[in-house]
Amino acid sequence: MAKQMSGEQMYVLPEGAQRILGRDAMRINIAIGYAVANIVKTTLGPKGMDKMLVSDLGDIVITNDGATILDEMNVDHPAAKLMVEVAKTQDKEVGDGTTTSVVIGGNLLKNAGTLLEQGIHPTTIIKGYEVAEQEAMKILERISKDVTPEDAKTLNRIAMISMGSKGVGSEEEKTKIANIVVTALKQVAEKRDGKYVVDSDFIQIEKKAGGDVLDTELINGIIVDKEIVHAGMPKTIKAAKIALIDSALEIEKTETDAKIEITSPEQMESFLKQEEKMLKEMVGKIQRSGATAVFCQKGIDDLAQHYLAKMKIMAVRRVKKSDMEKLARATGAKVASSLDDLNESDLGNAGLVEEKKVGGEAMVFVRECKDPKSVSIFVRGGTEHVVSEVERAVKDAIGAVGATIEYGKYVVGGGSAEMAISSALQDYAIKVGGREQLAIQAFAEALEAIPKALAENAGMDAIDTLVTLRTRHKASKEGNSYGVDVLRGRVDDVEKIGVLEPAKVKKQAISSATETARLILRIDDIISSRGKSGGMPPGGMGGPGGEMGMD
Repeated sequence: MAKQMSGEQMYVLPEGAQRILGRDAMRINIAIGYAVANIVKTTLGPKGMDKMLVSDLGDIVITNDGATILDEMNVDHPAAKLMVEVAKTQDKEVGDGTTTSVVIGGNLLKNAGTLLEQGIHPTTIIKGYEVAEQEAMKILERISKDVTPEDAKTLNRIAMISMGSKGVGSEEEKTKIANIVVTALKQVAEKRDGKYVVDSDFIQIEKKAGGDVLDTELINGIIVDKEIVHAGMPKTIKAAKIALIDSALEIEKTETDAKIEITSPEQMESFLKQEEKMLKEMVGKIQRSGATAVFCQKGIDDLAQHYLAKMKIMAVRRVKKSDMEKLARATGAKVASSLDDLNESDLGNAGLVEEKKVGGEAMVFVRECKDPKSVSIFVRGGTEHVVSEVERAVKDAIGAVGATIEYGKYVVGGGSAEMAISSALQDYAIKVGGREQLAIQAFAEALEAIPKALAENAGMDAIDTLVTLRTRHKASKEGNSYGVDVLRGRVDDVEKIGVLEPAKVKKQAISSATETARLILRIDDIISSRGKSGGMPPGGMGGPGGEMGMD
């Protein structure tokens, strides 16, 4: 890019670089942001549709999980990447509500575009959005209701709603998985300083294709995706005493290069006998501790395996570090870094340790732990794609229920909370006045995109639904529970039918959507210096499928 200055050419950017300035840059970014929102919009709610994503290698993913879709889509435009960040943040922070956050973000951008066309400065829009977000948080706080981990009925409903449109089809399947998730979370939740803390890392999710979704089960313990090392070892141990060892049951090689010179067969024999004796001594230490099952993070020598099998001790080797931590929390065992330290007080307990073949592969199940602080959900389903989608549903439910237990509040779903906030913001905008009131009204309107999308996906008339909802929310005091009853295809009091969602999911969705809209609206210049061949597409998003337009 060259600039003319007193007859002399000045090069600022490399040749072939692209630059899009001012309103054009804003228009493109807004169009892209809204286009991304429209891609995931059709997946919202229990009547949402799925997307089939095919990678360069031909791998297929079928899902309607917002975060997965955007992650697998491999978007090219920088503004689209910012929208993907919204979904990722939402997923990391609360584990659910990714589609909601992207749809709100896209509509905030679209409404800002309309205001820009009317000549309103981006800074005014950003200020209005910030004021609206702060007020929205206050309204959300007012309409939220309290919940405790003991309220299993409410938590079960929240889990079922979060699974919504995932590959968990029947009501029976949803009810079973919701029960499993709530029981698991209550088991691992810990009370610290009067508040509940939930670390979902301590809920292990293992999946295997085969069986039926209803075969999904909660295991009060851990599944180790390994097999028992020796055929002579017992495959089942009841009332097991478990040793967790973080050192190799092998003769360690010397740190430095060493040369051992053996000049006679007798020397060779005594060398091998010495190794044998050392391995026997190692196994003897395990036996003396009283352990009946050993999980080793490193290797186990063949000879050590033989001695363990003779002593009827079950052993598993090369167990992942994360699984070792979960085993420690589940069984109460301490991880021994050396066999010299191993004694009876370090052992954990489990009612049953067994090796089972599932889908043609052997796995070790550590079951019936007493009050485990780490548990497992074993996900089953007809095919690999079904199992993967059920696993995503379980993760969403864990995120939603975990967020509810930690935050201790929930709101009514079905677009009801969004409509309540939108309605209150419309009244608030008039009080604020000035040009910023237009931005606050635009923010309120963007929130209506959620009930609108739910209605569209259910085959309802979106305009009629919005009009009815606006009337219902204006007519009564703040926080009424009218929303979109998707299953019956009408506007109704959705609290009565148990459509409940975590308040934290809504809070994070509004917050991250506003942040991204603010970030994108501040951009008035796009400079791409990737050269001619890899130049940024001026309006669309690259990759297979060509340009991405606006609806």
